[in-house]
Amino acid sequence: MLDIKFIRENKELIASAAKKKHIEFNVEELVSVDDKRRSLLSLIEGKRAEQNIFNTKITEAGDPETRERFIAEMKLLKDDLQGQEKELKEILKKWQTLMVAVPNVPDVSVPDGLNDEDNKEVKTWGKRADFSFIPKSHIEIMESLDMLDLERGSKVAGFRGYILKNDAVLLNFALWQAALAHFLGKGFSPMMVPSLVRRELLIGSGYLPQGEEDLYKTQDSEYLAGTSEVAMMGYYADEVIPKEKLPSKFLAFSPCFRREAGSHGKDTKGIFRVHEFFKLEQVIFSEASHEESVKWHEWLNRNTEEFMEALGLPYRTVVNCGGDLGLGQVKKYDIDLWVPSEGKYREISSASYFHDFQTRRLNIRYKDTDGKTKFVHSLNCTALPSPRVLISLIENYQQADGTVIVPPLLEKYLGKKILGRK
Repeated sequence: MLDIKFIRENKELIASAAKKKHIEFNVEELVSVDDKRRSLLSLIEGKRAEQNIFNTKITEAGDPETRERFIAEMKLLKDDLQGQEKELKEILKKWQTLMVAVPNVPDVSVPDGLNDEDNKEVKTWGKRADFSFIPKSHIEIMESLDMLDLERGSKVAGFRGYILKNDAVLLNFALWQAALAHFLGKGFSPMMVPSLVRRELLIGSGYLPQGEEDLYKTQDSEYLAGTSEVAMMGYYADEVIPKEKLPSKFLAFSPCFRREAGSHGKDTKGIFRVHEFFKLEQVIFSEASHEESVKWHEWLNRNTEEFMEALGLPYRTVVNCGGDLGLGQVKKYDIDLWVPSEGKYREISSASYFHDFQTRRLNIRYKDTDGKTKFVHSLNCTALPSPRVLISLIENYQQADGTVIVPPLLEKYLGKKILGRK
């Protein structure tokens, strides 16, 4: 959420941000509602001051007749005040609804565009495998090696259900161990956090109200989060972080859940787009400085690039266009891994920074050296999503005989060099 003072002073900038992000938002409507809110607050404050004066007059009244007159006048004032307080309550509801819909302002380096097809490639790494045979899909390979059961997965969990088996399970654990070693070596603190979160945290993180259709909701009005970022943003909610603890760097692990409501007909087979998965997420809380946010954003994204390079997986990095940014994101990078069977890159990671958009909503602050209390800046980046990463890994390391070579990085964790050979 942005500061209302900033919004009022930068109406054209907010309107431009909404246009760039292809988000419908009327900043003039918010300003009009805010004018009404301010006017009512001023009137109510004045009437409360009058109430105090009447209380004094009633106490000091020298005769019963004067006292009764003051009481009657104060009753009229009280009735008027109650009406204005009721009106303010309704205005505040509308004001708060509009405030949480204000888009954050994208960085000037964010390209224009409508969706992910308009993202701009800024880097490629790795040599794509030149197979002497027609490469198989991850589904064909994993089913032939008894690593994946989609039919029983659907029987158990419904549409997009899956069950990993045998070497696929061991490969997952090997990847998590390797990822822990890599990212903890960067100075992160490991965290295991809940997937079940309160609505307020999803609003604070910027996933609600716009992303409601993609979330699973319980009968107790809690939600299953699609990323551990949400729980981590709640970790410091309504707290003041000691400045010496900044930047605070966390590597959070959790199960994740997404309805994939907006992807009807896309990736209906395989393990690319599933309802339940696991993810390691990098999260940083930093000082309130644009330069610091930019620095840590580049660093977070590079951490994941380095891990993909250690696995030997060809990738590209793109900077996301305005239409592919979320409500609160200032800038975002995606890392896409090469998928041979599809002949294209597919997303594996996103790195974003928000300035104080999330922390203002969640009231996460620190006291600067000048003694002023400020909202910290927040950033996050995917470290490792599973099972999605298996797609590129298995397809890129497939062999003509149907086996799969284990990347050297994972051999010590997996205890074997080839999958599918007795």
